[in-house]
Amino acid sequence: MQTLQAGDKAPAFSLQNQHEDTVNLADLAGKKVLVYFYPKAMTPGCTTQACGLRDTKAQWQEQNLVVLGISPDPVKRLTKFVERDNLNFDLLSDEDHQIADAFGVWGRKKFMGKEYDGIHRLSFLIDEQGVIEHVFDKFKTKEHHQVVMDYLNQQG
Repeated sequence: MQTLQAGDKAPAFSLQNQHEDTVNLADLAGKKVLVYFYPKAMTPGCTTQACGLRDTKAQWQEQNLVVLGISPDPVKRLTKFVERDNLNFDLLSDEDHQIADAFGVWGRKKFMGKEYDGIHRLSFLIDEQGVIEHVFDKFKTKEHHQVVMDYLNQQG
């Protein structure tokens, strides 16, 4: 697993969101984009993380920031997740984990004594020119939104 770092060009992607619309990273040029990878929709940790981002949307908008969540879930599961938790940003389906691979977040994991391949919970702040500005790799799901906001506020 070779995770992208600050200064790297963000990989271009086009993925379907919860409405089966295609979202292209290139279409968001001129805005900051938070791409956050999460393992599985509607699980406790992923729900906590998504709801924190949902509840602070006004702050993201003030920063000219677009939030995109990416997981290997099918579109139908993302639709249920958005509806169940009233999420107010796009979740994108990366079923074949090609984008997760491109960002370097797909790899070996251990959970309850078992090893398997899956998504590592990382977030990438992409600047207005499509370059990774910062990688968030150390946070608890309930604090993710605040860690990102604290970083943005420090940047002025």
